Amino acid sequence: MFKLLGIIGTFILFLFHTGTVLAEEKKPSPAEGFNIHVMAPHKFEDGTIHGPYHHYCKGISPEVLQCLLFESTDPNALLTDIEYFIAKPVSRAHVPLKTWNKYYHDHEIEIATGRVQVLDLPEAQAKEIAAAAAKTDGIIFHLWPDGAEAPTGVVGHPQSVGHKHRMPEKTDK
Repeated sequence: MFKLLGIIGTFILFLFHTGTVLAEEKKPSPAEGFNIHVMAPHKFEDGTIHGPYHHYCKGISPEVLQCLLFESTDPNALLTDIEYFIAKPVSRAHVPLKTWNKYYHDHEIEIATGRVQVLDLPEAQAKEIAAAAAKTDGIIFHLWPDGAEAPTGVVGHPQSVGHKHRMPEKTDK
């Protein structure tokens, strides 16, 4: 019995020690840096408004900001959605208008509704982020149905509240 406890104790010490060493040698991962906190409601395909959702975002290139969306700020909140903010020159040049109108929304229009809040930053910095976001289009992938015990595999595409369809332009596909 004591031998077994000694082995378990050694194993626990090993895990503790290697965990510490790994933490010291840890390299940045793609999961780090989601520290832009935005809160906004979404309008679902059936016309109902849900949320507000807490978006934790980070820029990954000058053209793309990606966000993890949660229903609350609880540390154990479920990841329910993913949203991409795509620079308008990119999304509008590469996404057909019919597809854009069905799945995308204009962040400038969404921000103008007054329903979007940039949280956890000084007001001046929050305004800068909102101004940058206004130059993007968004697409949301809703992964975990509201009230469901588990994801079903169905992916929804809610819109911003106040979404407006774009009209054809010479540069649209």
